[in-house]
This record gives sequence, C-alpha cells and structure tokens, in this order.
Amino acid sequence: MSDKFFFKGRQDARQHHTTYGGFQTNASQKSGSRKYPLTLVVTSEARKQEVETQVAGAKLHATISVDTREGAVESINELTALLNKGGTVTTVKPPSRNDVCTCGSGLKFKKCCG
Repeated sequence: MSDKFFFKGRQDARQHHTTYGGFQTNASQKSGSRKYPLTLVVTSEARKQEVETQVAGAKLHATISVDTREGAVESINELTALLNKGGTVTTVKPPSRNDVCTCGSGLKFKKCCG
C-alpha cells in the first residue's frame, strides 16, 4: 500500500448544459423534415402559393398559415435561413515534401518546386 495521495481534480459543481435549457442536442431534430416541419406565416393567398413553390423546390416540409389581419407581419425566417445556407467548402490538400511534383517533372516536390 502506498501513502501517496493522488489528486483527481476539483469536482465541478456546474450543471449539465441541457438541464437549464441550453442548445438543442438532439441531432435528429432537423427543421423542414416531415416530422419537424417549418412553421411559416404569410399575409395573402398569392404569397402562400409563392412560398409553397419555394418549399417544394427545396424539398422541405412546412405548415403555412395565412394571416390577413391589419398590420400582420410575414414570418418566413426559418425558410430563408435554410435556403441561404452555404454549401460545403472543400480545400485542396497541398502536396507533401515526398509526393511527386504536380508540374509533371517526375521529381519529388522538395527537389523540384518546393
């Protein structure tokens, strides 16, 4: 038996991030899916038709309601955010020192262009 004391660190008294209403951790909850449709509000029937074509073109699901009251405001922020989402950015990996040079000389990159 050893008389040494091993310090394992301070016990953290903070709660887990989901217990106090933190960010959504359920990855399967995708907006615009059949199970979790977008909730959109428009001000006219003509605008509803336009939004329905946008939703169908993006292959999303949405519940669209028409609000014809005076001073009603459109709420299509969820759809706009999904439509303006950027694509995946890919970068070309630079050649390592011992790869064949891309200029076509047949030499290693470190001896040719590096």
